[in-house]
Amino acid sequence: MSNQMVFQRYELKYLITRCQQAALLTAMGPHVVEDTYAHSSIRNLYVDTPSFRLIRRSLEKPVYKEKIRIRSYGRASLSDPVFVELKKKYRSVVYKRRLPLPQHQALACMLGVPLWPDTQIGNELAYTVNFYRPLSPAVFLSYERDSYHGVEDPDLRVTFDRDIRFRQQSLTLDSAPWGTSLLDSDQVLMELKIAGGMPLWLTHILSELEIYQTSYSKYGAAYQLIQARTVGGERNYA
Repeated sequence: MSNQMVFQRYELKYLITRCQQAALLTAMGPHVVEDTYAHSSIRNLYVDTPSFRLIRRSLEKPVYKEKIRIRSYGRASLSDPVFVELKKKYRSVVYKRRLPLPQHQALACMLGVPLWPDTQIGNELAYTVNFYRPLSPAVFLSYERDSYHGVEDPDLRVTFDRDIRFRQQSLTLDSAPWGTSLLDSDQVLMELKIAGGMPLWLTHILSELEIYQTSYSKYGAAYQLIQARTVGGERNYA
């Protein structure tokens, strides 16, 4: 888990098999090491309007888009600190701001209670929440993540997410990570987070293993399944 509060980087995504993951880790061995927090059980509450305005906009692939979520690394009670995150994407560059708050305060802020700290990030989050209101937690989304960073370039991060699940019930981070799976049991979502160009050694490895970049949004995939079920006459995903 990183304590960094401001990020600016490219995020490249790849849907791979567990066999490809093993091959990648072997090939990348001389170039990456495990993060300080090598494994995380990540829980997210994606916040949206009643009509899912933010994710609908995101799926239209505009030049600029943004998402709001509350994240914890492991189970978090209402009094435990969590991260409120504002994630923006402009012309393929991802900008992320995040702020640590007790979960009960974070949830209250999402509902419009003015409990934001008077900081630059707090003011930015307050403005965004007010702009999109009314907002509330829309989807719980969890996954298991293994994280690595570059030896030569510490800004390079490689993450592998598995057991990605979502639900529309029990929208709190103080709960077990149950829900509907987004990927097959053999699939893993790899993300490369880079500040600039991709290292040449990594380009060669991806080419040799025939691993290609894809466009994938966890929340977007969950929303599309929710919409498919809604059309079929059902309202909640568990």
